[in-house]
Amino acid sequence: MDDFKIIDAPGRSGFLMIIIIIIIIIIIIIIIIIIIIIIIIIDMAIPEDNGVREKEDEKVEKYQDLAREVQKMWGVRTKVIPVVVGALGSIPLRLKDNLRTIEVGIPVGLIQRCALLGSARILRKVLEM
Repeated sequence: MDDFKIIDAPGRSGFLMIIIIIIIIIIIIIIIIIIIIIIIIIDMAIPEDNGVREKEDEKVEKYQDLAREVQKMWGVRTKVIPVVVGALGSIPLRLKDNLRTIEVGIPVGLIQRCALLGSARILRKVLEM
C-alpha cells in the first residue's frame, strides 16, 4: 500500500477556482442577456387617411395578448410597435417614436411618399380598366 500515494498537484486548487469563476461569469452573462432581450412585435398597415389613429390603436390592442403570452412563456420583455401610414400619406403622432424604437433609418417623408405613390398606382390601374 505504500507504493500508491495520492499526490496533490501544485496549483490544482487554483485551477479549480479559475474554473468556478469562469462558470459564475458565464451564468452572469446569460442572466444579463435574458434581462436585456426585448421581443418587438411589428405590424404595418396603410388604412384610409381618416382612420390612421384608430388603426394604430387597433394594431396595439390586437397583439397585446400575444405579447403577454410570449412574456410569460419565455420570460422576456415584449413590445408592440404599430407602423401605420395613411393611403394618402397621413401619419399618427407616434410614428416617429415607433420608427426610432425599431431603429429604422428611413425618413418619415419617404414612407409617406411611398404610400402616396402606391395609392396613385392602384388608382391608375383601376381607371385603366
